[in-house]
Amino acid sequence: MKPVEDTCIAAKPEGCGGGITATAREVFVTGVYSAVDAAASRELARLRRSQGIVPSCQRGCCNCCCGQHIQTNIAEAHALGQYIKRNFSRRQIIDLRQRTLAWQAREAFRRGRPGSTGMTLSDDFESTLCCPLLVERACSAYPVRPVICRTHFVSSDPCACRPPAANHPDSPAPYVLTSVIAASASFSLSLRTDIEKTGRDYSRTIKLLPHWLAIEMGWGIDGGGRRGQRGRPILR
Repeated sequence: MKPVEDTCIAAKPEGCGGGITATAREVFVTGVYSAVDAAASRELARLRRSQGIVPSCQRGCCNCCCGQHIQTNIAEAHALGQYIKRNFSRRQIIDLRQRTLAWQAREAFRRGRPGSTGMTLSDDFESTLCCPLLVERACSAYPVRPVICRTHFVSSDPCACRPPAANHPDSPAPYVLTSVIAASASFSLSLRTDIEKTGRDYSRTIKLLPHWLAIEMGWGIDGGGRRGQRGRPILR
């Protein structure tokens, strides 16, 4: 089987706003997501049925979206970028770019990198380091959220997921439903397999989500949080 490339394929007009056609890689990734979601749903149903365990995660609970380093790979990043270019309005893209730049600045400051002067730490510094896709306590690109987000469920109090609480030695750790991750592992592994078929080193395609977001959108920021010369932001 040939590896999926980023070449464009035909797609239904109603599914490609702004003239952005779906690529083979994008279609492959969304297919993997469907399989991962189905596996996660089956495992959650089994946990509820056999052990009475239910996840405490719900819309509006976004503690895991803040203070965490969410990683994604080149295939997922491509699907994310395509979704944003196709579905976000000009205003949404401008706002997303601003949040991404702010994330980069805070991350650079946290790591003590040059060019991050003028910032000061606060008590809730880690909790403000939220994913740029987070809008009004919900993911603005939920249909194409990475596998790591799709398979992360806890059955403990959501407060245990808050960054400050999670970092405090006396705070209880969140109870992660690891069986959900295991149940969908074979499907998410297909992303790695497909990437490696192109000759790439999978581990080298993994970056923090905001870094990949900036690269896919052409916002002139490299993986280390520095400004580059990749051109102007993509706006519709």
